[in-house]
Amino acid sequence: MSESSPHSNNRFPFYGPQGRLVLVDSALEAVSRGSTTIGIRTAKFAMISSQIKPTHPLIEPSEKIFSIDFHAGATGSGYIGDILQLIDTLRLEAQRHRLTYETPIDIDSLAKHLSTFLHNYTTYAVRPQAASIILSGVDKTGIQLYQVDPSGTFFRGSGFAIGQSSETALDVITKEYSADMTQEQAINLGKKAIEKALGEVPIVETGIVTHKEDGFHKLPLEKA
Repeated sequence: MSESSPHSNNRFPFYGPQGRLVLVDSALEAVSRGSTTIGIRTAKFAMISSQIKPTHPLIEPSEKIFSIDFHAGATGSGYIGDILQLIDTLRLEAQRHRLTYETPIDIDSLAKHLSTFLHNYTTYAVRPQAASIILSGVDKTGIQLYQVDPSGTFFRGSGFAIGQSSETALDVITKEYSADMTQEQAINLGKKAIEKALGEVPIVETGIVTHKEDGFHKLPLEKA
């Protein structure tokens, strides 16, 4: 019996002609069709916002901003089922750390844990998670903002955009970002970036994390 070619065995992640993982590229394509979602960080706070896509009038829209722990929150773009699984993964890791060490987990460790979880989906014979996550939080090193993609690749920064027309949204954020901007300015910039990307006034859900005792909290939903 001849040795099987990786191109003839569906149990393995295929590499494309340019050496890219085809299944991961498909997951990223799903993310690019998801809700326009952004994150903005300064030394004093981090803000995450996501478009709530219109649904059938009798169906309640899906939640888009999630509390991970009192000091951390996250949002995502892609398949909502995959987003929810990744949120549960983050919450479980945060709870495990708190029970074991009696301290809140640092945000870098959360991002690395999610990165490893996602990377395993590109290593073994399973479908990659079709979701990217923007993770915000505060720890002993300060305010943090991360983006974690389906491949397990993660970035730390001050501004991210994922989902539909994310390049347009990120361009708006890059041009108007200021390290000393206020929370209100950041919220308005997020709305402007999402509106510019979509070409319409969206319904947006927003969360903020600060150094204050209330840590991460969701803002009341503002409709278009």
